[in-house]
Amino acid sequence: MSERKTIYLCLAHMSEEGVEQKYVKEAFDTNWVVPMGPNVNAFEQNLADFSNKNTDGSMLDRKVVCLSAGTAAVHLALIACGVKPGDEVIVQSFTFCASSHPITYLGAKPVFVDSERETWNMDPELLEKAIIERKELTGKYPKAIIPVALYGMPYQIDKIMAIADKYGIPVIEDAAEGMGSRFNGQVLGTFGRFGVLSFNGNKMITTSGGGALICRTPEDANEIMWYATQARDAYPYYEHTAIGYNYRMSNVCAGIGRGQMTVLDDHIAHHKHVQDLYRELLKDVEGVTLHEQPADSRYDSNFWLCAATLDPSVKIVGQENAYKEVIKSAVGGAAGVIKAVDSAVTDCQPNDNVEALRVFMLDKKVECRPVWKPMHKQPVYADAVAYVNGVSEEIFKVGFCLPAGPYVTDDDVHYIVDCIKEAIVK
Repeated sequence: MSERKTIYLCLAHMSEEGVEQKYVKEAFDTNWVVPMGPNVNAFEQNLADFSNKNTDGSMLDRKVVCLSAGTAAVHLALIACGVKPGDEVIVQSFTFCASSHPITYLGAKPVFVDSERETWNMDPELLEKAIIERKELTGKYPKAIIPVALYGMPYQIDKIMAIADKYGIPVIEDAAEGMGSRFNGQVLGTFGRFGVLSFNGNKMITTSGGGALICRTPEDANEIMWYATQARDAYPYYEHTAIGYNYRMSNVCAGIGRGQMTVLDDHIAHHKHVQDLYRELLKDVEGVTLHEQPADSRYDSNFWLCAATLDPSVKIVGQENAYKEVIKSAVGGAAGVIKAVDSAVTDCQPNDNVEALRVFMLDKKVECRPVWKPMHKQPVYADAVAYVNGVSEEIFKVGFCLPAGPYVTDDDVHYIVDCIKEAIVK
């Protein structure tokens, strides 16, 4: 029997017809190997066509600008919202750092807001409390609000938009993990002034890297594109009245994106199918609870990752050895360089049984990562203002993610659940 493959959380894959290769070859054949070009224009239109179509057949009129990363999209959206040094921006605490780091790029200050239990996303009640208190304390409202579609789950956008409109604060939807997720039939990222998409290698579709910004108006789209191409003014020489950035997407990467758009609906359907299968197979596993979308039919998650929680009372094989050794390299499919640490523990980490499950599953060649650590508990944000209710910290202690990508087969899901059962000490 051949050695079992490693089952990663989520790896996008190419279309069966190899459409991506066609567009990439076209970019090389026409010498458009630059951060602009026909593929970029076409990919932007593909994304706009997808984002603007509601399930009831009605259409929106949003514009899309393709960029080098989802992080760049957050950065430019903040600039377009007028964020300057010393300003405050409200951002969901339960998220990846790319949602909050661009705030600090601008010398502004993140104000973290905790989650509600149903979707694990920004709590509207805490959001309004934060807005009111920051106005009382600073004399001005926060400049923007950034809710996040955690693991693809739609946030309570109806309530968030009502609060944002009440106080006149623009919303930047971080739908990097939620491409194709919908609320009441409308694609996430099209409700606020801006919507952030990501095409990193582990997202619903990929351009190897890259991202995009959904804009409500042509004026906003033009401004974003101007900033993304070094903010050059209309002279026959290089004249700059603002600081710009080299954030435009490559024509080669956009060619991959054009091909990926042909399989986007299939990818979303696959992730939903995997969620359904986990639900069926885990229903009788005591102590393991799959994170589900609200029963409210308006919520339509893409289930980018399937998340679950492990009851603290559940004993896992090898739990007595959890956090005994310092991590030496990036965990799972994580890329890049990590900084060496002296201790295996921090003051906020998953429970011992969750860490033991991660290690056990890794030995079985299954990637099983913890959920995101709340930003308000990150050392880099130790001095940041935070409005918390304990929800994200509680979920962080018990939560974990299960593989759900296009390469995950039904047999893989059965194997993964069998491994979880094997890991539990009776």
